[in-house]
Amino acid sequence: MRKIITGAFASLDGVMQAPGGPHEDPIGGFKYGGWAAPYFDQAMGEAVGEMFANPFDLLLGRKTYDIFAAHWPYVAADDPIGPLFDRITKYVATRNPDLKLSWQNSQVLGADVVGVIKALKSSDGPDLLTQGSTDFLQTLFQNDLVDELHISFFPVVLGKGKKLFGDGAFPGALKLVGSKVSGSGVTVNKYVRSGDIITGSFEFEQPTAAELERRRKLS
Repeated sequence: MRKIITGAFASLDGVMQAPGGPHEDPIGGFKYGGWAAPYFDQAMGEAVGEMFANPFDLLLGRKTYDIFAAHWPYVAADDPIGPLFDRITKYVATRNPDLKLSWQNSQVLGADVVGVIKALKSSDGPDLLTQGSTDFLQTLFQNDLVDELHISFFPVVLGKGKKLFGDGAFPGALKLVGSKVSGSGVTVNKYVRSGDIITGSFEFEQPTAAELERRRKLS
C-alpha cells in the first residue's frame, strides 16, 4: 500500500500559486510570482531534503509537470534534485490522455484519474508525492486520497491566487506530527490523517433567552 503525500508551499491565506518565480504561473493576473524565494534559507533547504529523503514517485498535475520538465532536467550536474527527478517515475494528471510526455520516466494517468490513482495506492512501490499541482490537488482532496500533508506556511498574505484547499475538500481531522520554524519565519508542518472530525461545544447547557432568540433569527 502506497501513501499519497502532499508537499506544498503556501501563504498564510492558503495561496500556492507561483512560489518559485514571476513567470511560473501568471494565470489570472497573479502578480506575486516568486513570493517564496526570499524566505528560502538553509533550514528550508534541509526541510525539502527531508521530504525527498525517502523513496517516492511524483504525482503531478499537467501545469506543474510542464514547469518541472522545463527546469529540472537542465539544472547543474551537482544539483541533487535534478538527477533524482529524472530517475523516478512521474505520473501526470491531464485532460488529454493522448498527451506525449518528453521527460524520461513520465506516464499519463489516463482518463479515469481517480481509478488509476486508487490502483496505484493499492500497488507495491514507493509513496506518491505531490508538488504544486493546485488544480489536481482538489481532485485528490475531494476523493479523500491524501494520507499526509507536508505544508510550509510562509509569513505572507497574497490575497488572490490558486489555493491549497477548495470548497470541495473531504472533511477530516489531521494530527500534527512534526513542526519546525525556519530563521525566515516559515513554519514547516507535517500532518497525517487522524480520522473523522470531532466536534464539541462551549455553549451553555441551558441556552439563555437571548441565545434562543438569536437562533430563531438564523432560521
